[in-house]
Amino acid sequence: MVTMPERPEDEGGDDAEADGLRKIIHVDMDAFFASVEQRDNPDLRGKPVAVGGSSGRGVVAAASYEARKFGVKSAMPSVTAKRLCPDLIFCKGRFEAYREVSQQIRAIFRHHTDLVEPLSLDEAYLDVTEDKLGFGSATRIAELIRQEIRAKTRLTASAGVSYNKFLAKLASDQNKPDGLCVIRPGQGADFVQSLPVRRFHGVGPKAEEKMTRLGIATGADLAAKDIAWLRANFGSFADYLYRAARGIDLRPVRSSRIRKSVGGERTFSRDLSSGSELRETLEDIIDIVWGHIERAQASGRTVTLKMKYTDFQIFSRAKTVDSPIASRAEFEAIARSLLEEVLPLPMPIRLMGLTLSKLDRKGAEEPKRPDAQLSLL
Repeated sequence: MVTMPERPEDEGGDDAEADGLRKIIHVDMDAFFASVEQRDNPDLRGKPVAVGGSSGRGVVAAASYEARKFGVKSAMPSVTAKRLCPDLIFCKGRFEAYREVSQQIRAIFRHHTDLVEPLSLDEAYLDVTEDKLGFGSATRIAELIRQEIRAKTRLTASAGVSYNKFLAKLASDQNKPDGLCVIRPGQGADFVQSLPVRRFHGVGPKAEEKMTRLGIATGADLAAKDIAWLRANFGSFADYLYRAARGIDLRPVRSSRIRKSVGGERTFSRDLSSGSELRETLEDIIDIVWGHIERAQASGRTVTLKMKYTDFQIFSRAKTVDSPIASRAEFEAIARSLLEEVLPLPMPIRLMGLTLSKLDRKGAEEPKRPDAQLSLL
């Protein structure tokens, strides 16, 4: 466990309530899908494992830490992953098994607090400012949760403890795998300013590239810029960056939030135009997006197919059905029919995406997670 000792009397931000601050824990399972596969199949333990399709146009959904040592990561094309790690073992995803474990984990969370905000099957925020068992110490609760997860699921989790969600999420990633990090009140700004900007949630490859061009590499570089400069260069993203560089996040933990859609998109390494290539690519996107739908436990009535031409013009086609789509087969059939409606294309495309929307109440109660960019090839 790593902490940032500044005030010895602070117990993982446990004087936060007296300071008007919250006690937030972010728990993130370690290589969740791959770890479940290794747990359930002893032959996979200690070996590089990827969950996803192994076909020429397959995509890695998750990678074990043994595989990550070779540079294999989620959303990577399977052919690239295999090239980086010739001994990589591919496993087909078993989302029912992952969901079952996720339910066990959430039961552990709710043993300590009702303020649980799941982000997906494998991670969640918890507000333990007033915990059910009266421990008072957020650090102690995080340790207990990790111990309980290991005992009941035989899996490991990493946790971050702090006084807001942004810092807690950064902390949970600090000592992975099987780690705990605490950022105490008064330490957030210093912690953030020591980090590379790519660690900031929401700063993707394009934003990082732009920041590099502007001479911004760390949180300290970002904190040195005033809000006017940030707005001139980053528009609506500026206010978030200004607060993040100072460790500020006022968002509460919400046990339920309205989610409008679940989906994902893929940018190609080369432009595609032939019907056979587009149909094959659509199948890969269906695999990944249905995984997102399964993890969110969502069902909805509208499927939307999105494409971006080589001239960057975007068009979409959508179909709405009377009853929520409850099976992969139905989702696949609708997605395929939407593609057939637009073939042949007037010009090649550089991006394709699928989205499920008009979610029913069960899906809408899951917290929103940004649509995934499946691949930047």
